[in-house]
Amino acid sequence: MSEYNIGAKIKILRRAKKMTLQDVANETGFSTALLSQIENNNVSPPIATLSKIAHFFDVKIGHFFNESEEECRFEILRADERTIIPRVVSQDGTNHGYFYESLSVRKKNKRMDPFLLTLNEKVTNTDTYSHNGEEFIFVMRGSAELLLDDRRIVLNEGDSVYFDANLKHRLLSSGCDEVRVMVVVMR
Repeated sequence: MSEYNIGAKIKILRRAKKMTLQDVANETGFSTALLSQIENNNVSPPIATLSKIAHFFDVKIGHFFNESEEECRFEILRADERTIIPRVVSQDGTNHGYFYESLSVRKKNKRMDPFLLTLNEKVTNTDTYSHNGEEFIFVMRGSAELLLDDRRIVLNEGDSVYFDANLKHRLLSSGCDEVRVMVVVMR
C-alpha cells in the first residue's frame, strides 16, 4: 500500500502561491488550525473539503492521489494497492464516522474521481458540506442516510443518487452496521 501524503501536496500548492495558512483559510472558509492539521497529515479531510481545496488551487481532486508523473490512458488498481484515508474529521474536529479509499490514483486529467467510503460508526454531528461539480453515490452494502439540501433520504443496498454537489449534503450511517458506498465526484 502506498501513502498519498495529501497534506504535503497541499502545502506545496500553498507555498507555490506564496500564501500563508491564514490566506488559504480566508479564501476557503476553513480554519487555520484545520488546514495545519491537514498539511501535517494529522487528520484527513472529508472528500467535500478536499474538493473545495482542489478547486481553490485549481487542480483536480485526483492531484492529491497521484503517485507518479507518468500519464496513462487507462489504469488498473488492485485491491491491495489502495490506501485507506483515515482520521476524517469535520471543521470542528469531530469524527466524521467514515474512512475512504481512492479507486484511481494514476490516471491524470480525469473528469471524475471514484472513492470507496466505509461508514463505520454512527455520528451525531450532521453538518453538511458542498463543493463544485456533481456527485454520484451507490450503496453497495448496508443502509445510509443522505442529508441533501433540506431532505433526509434513506438509501438502502443497491440504491443510488446523482446530484449537484453545490447542494448541501452529508452521508451518514443509518444504523450500527458498517456501510460500504461507492462515491464518484465529478468536477
